[in-house]
Amino acid sequence: MTDLLSPVSGDTVSKAPPRRDIGIRRRYAAERRFRFYGLAAIVFGLVFLFVLLWSVAGKGYTAFQQTEMTLPVEFSEKVIDPSNKRATDPKVLVTANYPLLVRNALAEKLGVKSTDRAALKQVSAMVSDSARVTLRDMVADDPSIIGKTVPVTVLASATIDSAFKGQFDLTVDEKNRKVSDKQVGWMKQLAEEGVLAKGFNTGLFVNGNSSRPEAAGLGVALVGSLYLMGIVLVLSLPIGVAASIYLEEFAPKNRLTDLIEVNINNLAAVPSIVYGLLGLAVFINFAGLPRSAPLVGGLVLTLMTLPTIIIATRAALRAVPPSIRAAALGLGASKMQTIFHHVLPLAMPGILTGTIIGLAHALGETAPLLLIGMVAFVANVPATPLDPSTALPVQIYMWANEAERAFVERTSGAIIVLLVFLIIMNFGAILLRRRFERRW
Repeated sequence: MTDLLSPVSGDTVSKAPPRRDIGIRRRYAAERRFRFYGLAAIVFGLVFLFVLLWSVAGKGYTAFQQTEMTLPVEFSEKVIDPSNKRATDPKVLVTANYPLLVRNALAEKLGVKSTDRAALKQVSAMVSDSARVTLRDMVADDPSIIGKTVPVTVLASATIDSAFKGQFDLTVDEKNRKVSDKQVGWMKQLAEEGVLAKGFNTGLFVNGNSSRPEAAGLGVALVGSLYLMGIVLVLSLPIGVAASIYLEEFAPKNRLTDLIEVNINNLAAVPSIVYGLLGLAVFINFAGLPRSAPLVGGLVLTLMTLPTIIIATRAALRAVPPSIRAAALGLGASKMQTIFHHVLPLAMPGILTGTIIGLAHALGETAPLLLIGMVAFVANVPATPLDPSTALPVQIYMWANEAERAFVERTSGAIIVLLVFLIIMNFGAILLRRRFERRW
């Protein structure tokens, strides 16, 4: 008897795969596509991040070096005090023609004659105008150097600094660049003699703002940002934590508290410039606080940071298991003791993380600070939070609008400094979370 299940000789039998196998293959293919899309999105984002960081670092790393000249300067009394009026008029030492002393020292080093006015003009253009302040401070500190020859280190001008760092194409025609062929030759001569050299730019972190890019620094912006962050931390952390504890642990669940929660979530998404308008109307126009003061900036950034801290704190409190509260209450602890002795310490990692992230967000804000006047030109470091000041992001904004090419280097250098602070703050938030975090 022929087996009915066996294939007939000469015929080809094909079996279609079951629908179940087709569905499994489709799901596997969809999963592979999803993984590919996710990986592609990550790579895409990393490429753009790398391009951004490379662009900033490529333009800004030279800002941490500054070209300097060390010259034997004769503090000639004929230039500083020709009429011997020091005893009766101390202003003579302040108003003296100190750039002339540096120019004469550099001209003598280069072998330029005092009768060649055109060459002397080019010699003067090689030295920064900040040399006036350097020599004036030296004479004010020690008037006995008048009449002596003292080695002095002064800054090179912005054009010489850029040329010495290789930021100018010196092969183009002389008419198309700011540095003349004669100045290029002098620059090479001074470099070979060790007079012209690059050193670490401490002025970038110490000096205030200046119209001369080679003398401009972030000193005022750093102190102003420190005041801002201190005010934000002192005000936003206790207020935010207290509001979160009340809303999460004590407040009754009704329409009023629901409305408050909705508004807090909405405030976290409000554009920062709105807070600047609020600060301008309330703190400056109504309360009469001084413009450009870190105190006003700190109050504005506190209002902007509070919703973030409240949301993060409430999430941290909600993450503490209810069994902790039940156990504390069961052992006779009061509501306050339960919260402050048990719940709050366990929620502290999340609270600190949210606070640091909020501070980092506030540190990078520019728009609200512009509206309250912290965009002013400030050359002196503020002594108190009521003195005029600026902040790091505002200083970056100001330098980015300058016409001088040398400010491009300063702008990128300031961005690097700001990014370093933000990375440190976010890294600190991660360390605090890992240090104090407990798994349930």
